[in-house]
Amino acid sequence: MIAKLTGILDDTGPDWAVIDVNGVGYLVQCSAKTLTHLGIRGDKVVVHTEMQVSETDQRLIGFTSAGERAWFRLLTAVQGVGSKVALAILSALSIEELQRACAHGDSAMVARANGVGPKLASRIVNELKDKAGGLAGYASPVGLGSGEAFTPPPGNASADAVSALQNLGFKPAVASSAVAAAVKELGEDAGLNDLVRVALKRAAG
Repeated sequence: MIAKLTGILDDTGPDWAVIDVNGVGYLVQCSAKTLTHLGIRGDKVVVHTEMQVSETDQRLIGFTSAGERAWFRLLTAVQGVGSKVALAILSALSIEELQRACAHGDSAMVARANGVGPKLASRIVNELKDKAGGLAGYASPVGLGSGEAFTPPPGNASADAVSALQNLGFKPAVASSAVAAAVKELGEDAGLNDLVRVALKRAAG
């Protein structure tokens, strides 16, 4: 099972990316939001993956956060939702928007995704309503909209990096945004020193 790839973004298409890991190119299916956040060809990327194997196909699905991958797994557990539909939903909605839609029973928001009709949207919301709260704590740089704060769980490197920038005089919103950008660039497993170094450049720039 391939759970994560760290490499160079080699190429992209409408719904896929090729990640070069030590000379081996992995074809990864992605949502539109994931593709946007991977950056441009030649960038170093960290991609969380889900491997799907059937009798006729093998494919890697890629995500920029463990939170997005967790939502993908929830979505594909709903009857009638395959990987294509799940990626369409994750292309249309950030995981924060999806969490709110399920928690509040807002099927109309889910139905904004291509290929998702009102009936399927209602099924998704009804089946995931009780599970949405369990994923609300996932902090993700994917799909951060205006006014949405990046709030990493206390005690991890991201939270410590936000605190470090605030101690240097940056406002909380600026510090959070800069660290979110640093996490996107370096990956969720990045250490504190690297996060602070990159976040400082973002905040000061």
